[in-house]
Amino acid sequence: MGKQPKYYIIEASALPDIFLKVAEVKRMLSTGEATTVNGATKRLGISRSAFYKYRDAILPFQDMLKGRIVTFQMMLHDEPGVLSALLMTLANRKANVLTINSIVPTNGHALVTISAQLTDVDVTLEELMDELSAVFGVIKVDVIAG
Repeated sequence: MGKQPKYYIIEASALPDIFLKVAEVKRMLSTGEATTVNGATKRLGISRSAFYKYRDAILPFQDMLKGRIVTFQMMLHDEPGVLSALLMTLANRKANVLTINSIVPTNGHALVTISAQLTDVDVTLEELMDELSAVFGVIKVDVIAG
């Protein structure tokens, strides 16, 4: 039986340069900016063998979560309409809300957990989180599972 892979979420600035270049080659190929692995790797100054060695080991966070169920944890002001505006933002981005859980608000704040399927969402996870954070009454947005 094979060894199960382990996954970590790492800030891009902490990664060795080769991983960032491999991710960039993948992006260039997927957008059509480059048509061949050879051309893309030459432009970025890495070998094709390095690309092939690491290509399956790195995937942008938003791509990894595309189509999957993501669980957000949010701290909201306990005011009428805040949760409704948050749900409208998710609906406008075509996120399919599966569950909503909330604890009893204390000190004017409510902790809400929302699980949503992101199959049809047309922005990156980071952009979606920025939009959710910008909703009036939202204090904080985190991804806790996905």
